[in-house]
Amino acid sequence: MTSNALRPSSPTSDLTSDAAGRRLVDEVARNRIRRGRRRRTVMIVLAAAVAAVFLVSLMVGQTFYSPLDVWHVLLGEQVPGASFTVGRLRLPRATLAIAAGLCFGLGGVTFQTMLRNPLASPDIIGISAGASAAAAFAIVTLSLDDAEVSAFAIVAGLVVALVVYGLSYRGGVAGTRLILIGIGVAAMLESLTTWVLSGAAQWDLQEATRWLTGSLNGASWPQVIPVLIALAVLGPVLLSRSRDLSTTQLGDDTAAALGVRVNVTRLVVIVTAVGLISFATAAAGPIAFVAFLSGPIAARLVGPGGSLLIPSALVGALLVLVADFAGQYAFGSRFPVGVVTGVLGAPYLIWLIIRSNRSGGSL
Repeated sequence: MTSNALRPSSPTSDLTSDAAGRRLVDEVARNRIRRGRRRRTVMIVLAAAVAAVFLVSLMVGQTFYSPLDVWHVLLGEQVPGASFTVGRLRLPRATLAIAAGLCFGLGGVTFQTMLRNPLASPDIIGISAGASAAAAFAIVTLSLDDAEVSAFAIVAGLVVALVVYGLSYRGGVAGTRLILIGIGVAAMLESLTTWVLSGAAQWDLQEATRWLTGSLNGASWPQVIPVLIALAVLGPVLLSRSRDLSTTQLGDDTAAALGVRVNVTRLVVIVTAVGLISFATAAAGPIAFVAFLSGPIAARLVGPGGSLLIPSALVGALLVLVADFAGQYAFGSRFPVGVVTGVLGAPYLIWLIIRSNRSGGSL
């Protein structure tokens, strides 16, 4: 008897198998090229949109200035009227909008990627609440100036992040556990903020409320420069860990088997992301839902595969720029940027929770 296993394969079947293999490899290569082309196109379009809205923000206001006037101001030339209005008022505000949006986008998608959960954003897990509580305490109780309030907020954001991480660590960090602990910590901190504001004087209450809402009103270069420095220092650190960060989505064991130092990577990206979020929050307040929305929007735009850090940062910058411009000119009265982003983000949060419950998934 001759076993089928010992029967030699025919040349025709070998050729068919080789052809199928080559077609599969070619298809994978074509898909990779298509994804790369789509990714580059999306980032170019996002960057162009950010530049366009930035230019419009400098041109439009109670007084309209032409692109040529704006260009002369950016070159440092003196233009009657425009040098003050554009150079001293609109330019710091628009620059802070971009810088804060980049920070929120980077920080938010870092947590969402690391914990494999779209709810794992600084808005949800208590980091923004920690910075806000510290700022309210510094304004109302300690009567500190803007620079000291910012320092308080930055330190508090880092401390809250490490506390939430420590409380959720049980031989590893589970995304759901960290989110639930973060929500609890955020609730306590928001209660503390309310208690501090309940005893505030009228002027301190107005200042704290403006800060807590998230606003770019009165933006100046002393507020903008620390955020730009944080981006220049912490941004490259986070981008350098993008490959390891993406690998952690496969699970701790798989990532470790592929050579990723999981705990070190987590600690580095958490500290870096929280630093970016804290500096942005210290300068512009906790602009609601930008960190929460940037990652999912970027993922829809660029499709699967590849890091979302840069696309999310660009989406964050565009969201803050557009929301601030809309808050100034799209309604009958002016609204802080945090009010506009809150209106955008709250329905998405509700929809995400409803979708998760209907699909039987966990948060």
